[in-house]
Amino acid sequence: MKGLELLLLPLLFILKDVSAQWNVWMPRDISAMTNSCVVIPCSFTYPSGVRPYRGVHGIWYFGHPFPQLFPPVVFKSRTDIVHESYKGRTRLLGDLTQKNCTLLIKNIGAEHSGRYYFRADLGGANIYTYPDFTQLQVLDQPNIDVPEEIFSDQSLDLTCYVPDNCPDMIPEIHWMYTDYLPDPFFTPDGIAESNTPIHSITLTFTPRPMHNGQLLGCRVHYTNTTFVYERIISLDVKYAPRTVWVNVSQEQMEGSSVVLHCDVDSNPIPTITWFFGNQELTSVIASNASLFLENLAPEDQGIYTCAGDNGLGIMNTSMFLAVNYPPREPWINESITVVEGSSLSLQCISKANPTPTLTWLKNGELVGTIKAQEEGSTLELHEIVPQADGVYRCLAENEHGRASSSLNVTVEFAPVLLQDSKCTIIREGVQCICIATGNPEPTIEFFLPDLNITINGSSNRFQFFAQSDHYTTTGIIKLRDKGERGNNGDTAVHVHCSITNVYGSDTFRLELQQEKKYIMAVIVGTIGGVAVIAFIIAAVRYVGHNNKKENGNPGQDVGSKVENPAMFYSAVKKDKQSLRKKVLKTELLGSKFNSILEEGTGDDSDYQSVGPIGGMERQELNYAALEFLHGRHREGGFRRADGDGSDYTEIKTK
Repeated sequence: MKGLELLLLPLLFILKDVSAQWNVWMPRDISAMTNSCVVIPCSFTYPSGVRPYRGVHGIWYFGHPFPQLFPPVVFKSRTDIVHESYKGRTRLLGDLTQKNCTLLIKNIGAEHSGRYYFRADLGGANIYTYPDFTQLQVLDQPNIDVPEEIFSDQSLDLTCYVPDNCPDMIPEIHWMYTDYLPDPFFTPDGIAESNTPIHSITLTFTPRPMHNGQLLGCRVHYTNTTFVYERIISLDVKYAPRTVWVNVSQEQMEGSSVVLHCDVDSNPIPTITWFFGNQELTSVIASNASLFLENLAPEDQGIYTCAGDNGLGIMNTSMFLAVNYPPREPWINESITVVEGSSLSLQCISKANPTPTLTWLKNGELVGTIKAQEEGSTLELHEIVPQADGVYRCLAENEHGRASSSLNVTVEFAPVLLQDSKCTIIREGVQCICIATGNPEPTIEFFLPDLNITINGSSNRFQFFAQSDHYTTTGIIKLRDKGERGNNGDTAVHVHCSITNVYGSDTFRLELQQEKKYIMAVIVGTIGGVAVIAFIIAAVRYVGHNNKKENGNPGQDVGSKVENPAMFYSAVKKDKQSLRKKVLKTELLGSKFNSILEEGTGDDSDYQSVGPIGGMERQELNYAALEFLHGRHREGGFRRADGDGSDYTEIKTK
């Protein structure tokens, strides 16, 4: 116990020493509403050895503690002399003898804000101004305790409070503009701050981004007075970007310009960054940003993304920019040579936007239309035939234009004999034509099996002609010599044609055919000849009849030498250079039929009468002769003329 007492003795000594000092207690800060009152709590001590002389007195100063600076006197217990601004406003509520220096100030205004000091006067030299003070703040609106930062979706407490240290006035507090808050909750409370009574009401709710910038008010009304005080605040709600707006996806033409806009809704203001794909284009701290794109190219087509980041979160929105342009020149295969029966794939790729329609044309004719895919289009040719040979063109079209590219497809194939191959009768003899198509162009040879002769060129004996034109070879021979006739004198018509190229060869027998035009010429010539003869007979009879009338009966001399009194004329073949005659000649030259009327010159001796015509003057003889050049014999062969080979058919009239 003695040890404990030894420990307590120094502590008691210290407490006794403290009580023996000049000390004062009052709130460091105190507030009051303008036009209201304020009570400044105050207590003081002085050394125990000091005995008050003539009682204990006190003085309240405003602004300064030192009298020599003549600070305004707020209250003085010995007299009523105070500063003019405090006359009738102050009253000491405490008992100085009980070391209570509490002061009441009524009807305060903004000019009363400041420091208040207390001075104890115990008489004589025991006068002391305490250095501690109370800082009075006169308010014209209530205080609202707002957190430094308000975050969306986090519960928020807002406290509105006013001083409640005026015994004559009781405050009433109400929150304003809370109708659109989500589930607001109000908590009234009375607290003491620095031993100063305060009345408050706390508003509790969970803010959303939409509440950023919303106004809230606190209203204070003192009962039994007309004093009303209000304070309005604007909420600064922090939230991550909640919307990022950009242009809708759009289409632009190649070479044009476009402006892309981006607006970000966030608090605080975000950093806006534009991306093209994964490539960063621009970055700026703002609530909106624009991206300018000029002279657009197809490479500018793609996804553009606007991202907003304000430290609380990141949000982005993308749009697609389409750059339209006409088709580029299509890429196609190189020109190619293929063999008949094989297969071929023709590729066509053309870049365009919108995707082009690809059309395949062969020699200008439509082959197929295909909507291009990403890899282009393919034209499949299976079991290729010679007719597939030609120029193939791929045409790419969209609404902005067209472009095309061409290639040649060459088909190589074995030779094929064409239907026009045959042997026909011509004036000179027999002509055989062999026509074959193939690639490479075939070679043609003729073979005469009756004579065991192969003909592939001209000679003194055979006339051979061959010509090639675009995969087609035409071979022609003319059989005209005596050696080309058979043992029976008929022309040999057994002719074989051989066609050959690198892909094959074949041999065909050419059939002998009578040309329709030649037959028609003979028929027409015959009919024409008969008509001419009939005309001549009529003319002769008319002339004879006239002569008979004029000269009597000339037929007497004729009848004595001719059994039939009818006139009989014969075309006599003589030397062609001296023959005077009129001939209706019909011949087949290719596909043309020509009628030529020839008139020769010569002597009257070229014509002979079978018998003299008595009493009749010598007149020009009218006659007709039909010449059938190498006409067909009844047995189907060829009629061979004697001598120079000229054939004649005589026509008689009786």
